[in-house]
Amino acid sequence: MAGPSLRPHVHWAQRHRELYLRVELSDVQHPDIAIIDNVLHFKAQGHGAKGDNIYEFQIEFLEPVEPKPVCRVTQRQLNITVQKKESNWWERLTKQEKRPLFLAPDFDRWLDESDAEMELKEKEEEKINKMKIESRVPKDPFKHLKKGYLVMYNLVQFLGFSWIFVNMTVRLFILGKSFYDTFHTIADMMYFCQTLALMEIMNSLIGLVRSPLIPAVVQVFGRNFILFVVLGSLEEMQSKPVVFFIFYFWSIIELFRYPYYMLSCIGIEWKPLTWLRYTTWIPLYPLGGLAEAVCIIQSIPIFSETGKYSLGLPNPLNVTIQFSFLLQLYLIALFLGVFVNFRHLYKQRKQHLGPKKRKMK
Repeated sequence: MAGPSLRPHVHWAQRHRELYLRVELSDVQHPDIAIIDNVLHFKAQGHGAKGDNIYEFQIEFLEPVEPKPVCRVTQRQLNITVQKKESNWWERLTKQEKRPLFLAPDFDRWLDESDAEMELKEKEEEKINKMKIESRVPKDPFKHLKKGYLVMYNLVQFLGFSWIFVNMTVRLFILGKSFYDTFHTIADMMYFCQTLALMEIMNSLIGLVRSPLIPAVVQVFGRNFILFVVLGSLEEMQSKPVVFFIFYFWSIIELFRYPYYMLSCIGIEWKPLTWLRYTTWIPLYPLGGLAEAVCIIQSIPIFSETGKYSLGLPNPLNVTIQFSFLLQLYLIALFLGVFVNFRHLYKQRKQHLGPKKRKMK
């Protein structure tokens, strides 16, 4: 059973428009706070200087205040904000000249009148400057149209790569189909998605998105070279198991990338998705690059034998540039491209998932 009511320690501070009261009570329960006839009435159960008890006090303010105080309870204390009816500086808090013993200045928030005026002036200047800056920035009349386009683009790509991933997973692990028919069942949708991915280069070129241009060019043209030139033009390559791994790694990466960008367009961040978007690439990008390299190596003998895409120079040089030789050079470019994207994504991962820097006070 609680003992007799006691007065808690109360600290106060003011600004031209507000009063701040900090009541030194922890674990506050059932606070009863009201302003009646310009008198603040406080009563609450809590742990104060005299232990767990009922604490109460009354303060009659020096000048009129608004009758609706704002109360915020924390584990260690209770904070009350009271609005003055007129914006001015009070010489004291209470109507009685002698300060009550339980009341003391809150030196953590205390400012004299000149400091408070300076603070008020700085806030007004900051507000004015912000309005000036906002007025100078031209409003984009196509903002919502651009956002809608980006949302739809990322949604379509997500649905396309989801179809590829689910189809390949079901065919292999549930229906027991082989690796060898991947291209014939998946190629049409992969053609569609990778052709549409050319828009990512255009989006970066015209400034529609802030992503750098080079990583986008490296990824899009690298994939399309494998898909259209190597796999699309050689029937001998279309039935090889490596096709399955290339398509599977590509689709898993995009399952997290496109929904992440889609939600970012509308200002939504889902932390598990952010972590997956900037983590799954760590094993998948090297594995995807390795699968593409295997595909190139397997295609070199076929291009050498058929002479496809080889370029014969006119006499008197009578020299033929073998496409297979260009593929060997492309292997080097492939690993350089993987390194460029890996480095770019590593920087992004540090930016989004790295420890936040503390602001200096």
